[in-house]
Amino acid sequence: MTKNALFEMKKKGIVMADRIAKVHRQTKETDISLELNLDGEGKYEIDTGVGFLDHMLTHLSKHSKIDLAVKAAGDLEVDAHHTVEDIAICLGECLVKALGDKKGIARYGHSSVPMEDALANVSVDLSGRSACVYNVEYRTERIGDFDVECIEELLRSFSNNGKFNLHINVPYGTNSHHIAEAVFKGLGKSLATAVNVVGTDVPSTKGVL
Repeated sequence: MTKNALFEMKKKGIVMADRIAKVHRQTKETDISLELNLDGEGKYEIDTGVGFLDHMLTHLSKHSKIDLAVKAAGDLEVDAHHTVEDIAICLGECLVKALGDKKGIARYGHSSVPMEDALANVSVDLSGRSACVYNVEYRTERIGDFDVECIEELLRSFSNNGKFNLHINVPYGTNSHHIAEAVFKGLGKSLATAVNVVGTDVPSTKGVL
């Protein structure tokens, strides 16, 4: 939150509620607990059972400055798909809860993040409407033992359950790990801008988001 926004809120007698949310989701396939704090410092405690996913979520937390705690157990004997999808559902639900009425948020965020050979351009709009545009091509089908198809699944499910527009374009890149890392860092930086409190009104001519 900017100092000016905080000053204006205090002047108007507005008390900023903690933007923290928790979700627990248990199915026959997964058991997930997730907590986030939009006004954090980018601290993370992440244990999904999927090493590459842990790595990407730490980037998301670190570069968004959103504190993130994730504990997941899933049917990894099948593959990582259910675990990835359900974590994304929890992440989206927590984002919606933590944002509340969205008064004062910047709403939009964009970043262009290079990662060696790769460049990721990521834009978000916390509009209350879900949409995901994902123009990313990988040179390999897997990164280690992680299926790259799961990356799109995670991002699309996060957008759907978080009720926001997410546009990701990677114009070039040769290393699959670098491409994925640029995407998650870019998403983190975009969310850092979008969730930031910069005023006191809902940023929409409709008056609601």
